[in-house]
Amino acid sequence: MSRPSKPVSLARLSDLTLGAFAGVPQSETIDHLIRYLGTWSGSDKLFMIIQYAVKIIVPLLELRARLQHRAGLRASPVSDAVKGYAKLGSIVGDARTLWRIWGLLPIVQWLVSLERNPQPTRRLLNIERLQGWSMLAYYPLEHLYYLCTNGIIPSTVPSLKSLVSSRAKPIKLDPNWLGLWSSRFWAAYVLLQFAHLKEDRALLLAKTRTLIKAKQRASGQSSPTVSEQKELDQRWDAFWNELVVNLGYLPLTVHWSLEKGLFGNDIWVGIFGLVAALASFRAGWRATALPSAPADSNTEPSKPSVKDVVFDAGN
Repeated sequence: MSRPSKPVSLARLSDLTLGAFAGVPQSETIDHLIRYLGTWSGSDKLFMIIQYAVKIIVPLLELRARLQHRAGLRASPVSDAVKGYAKLGSIVGDARTLWRIWGLLPIVQWLVSLERNPQPTRRLLNIERLQGWSMLAYYPLEHLYYLCTNGIIPSTVPSLKSLVSSRAKPIKLDPNWLGLWSSRFWAAYVLLQFAHLKEDRALLLAKTRTLIKAKQRASGQSSPTVSEQKELDQRWDAFWNELVVNLGYLPLTVHWSLEKGLFGNDIWVGIFGLVAALASFRAGWRATALPSAPADSNTEPSKPSVKDVVFDAGN
């Protein structure tokens, strides 16, 4: 004899409809994604991936359209989707530049902190000092470039001498000059970062040798360096990840630092930019994982980096 079915009450009906997500399990990946994308750097890296992926997708769609046209598979050699993708890439690139308008402030904060916290070596201290000064030049030039190219400020501005003399000539702002020199200061940062990585590698090798000797002395006993080994592995992983990021940025900075550029085909900008974007996203993803890695006096968790604020002069 079958049991009578329960009457469908208003509360049960609301549970079945409005409360449908009660059966969806919680996801650590979604929690992690929200935690990371909730940061300025995380959202910027996601948009950076979109921006440079579009730079690869657009020429591939154009190539496909031409090949299909030659094969008689389409009436026109032009892809209808290209304009939409190109517009998306332009909007994302423009938005990322606008969001960096306050980028000079964390650089000042970094330089102040740098002088108040000891660095592993004097050479690393001077490298980071130079990197900070290169960013102090980079940001104002980028801001002026962005404001000029978008017609927010005029191409000529009055000089300070005009306050005391009516004959003072106005200052002309050349967006091309501003874009080139902002990229050159970014290129200086990237080159200095290779020197930084060289120093980091020397410190990591020294730490590795010390850890190996400690393990040898502790042979036959419970090793006291398990946490140190884990921390060292994480630092090596961060080192190689940062190297990939820098290798992605180097050709881009050179390209945008030259008047005629380095690449004849913009797809190379997309390839190198996407490499840097994916590696940067990976670094941020690991940094926001739970549980968080233990702090290390030799690492730079709070160091604002141009790698988190990419300048795309091609937008």
